[in-house]
Amino acid sequence: MSCFVYLLGSNGKGGHRTYVGWTTDLEKRLATHNLGKGARSTRGRQWQLLHSEAFETRNEAMSREWHLKRDRAFRKQLAMQIDGARRAG
Repeated sequence: MSCFVYLLGSNGKGGHRTYVGWTTDLEKRLATHNLGKGARSTRGRQWQLLHSEAFETRNEAMSREWHLKRDRAFRKQLAMQIDGARRAG
């Protein structure tokens, strides 16, 4: 079973936000967040998938999630690239 680490982005009231998590089903997890039934910090926003990585084990995915949550520069860089592409498009 593959595990995924994902980075979501949302631009709404209060500015741009990112969220990092892990799952075994990316599509289902994104839908859950967008229905307002995901993590409390993701409720009330529309999210889009900015980045994902696949891992063979849950432990590998959780370790990478821990590192991504602390890498604010990477998260901001991804969010800015997506935001810039949206404006140019």
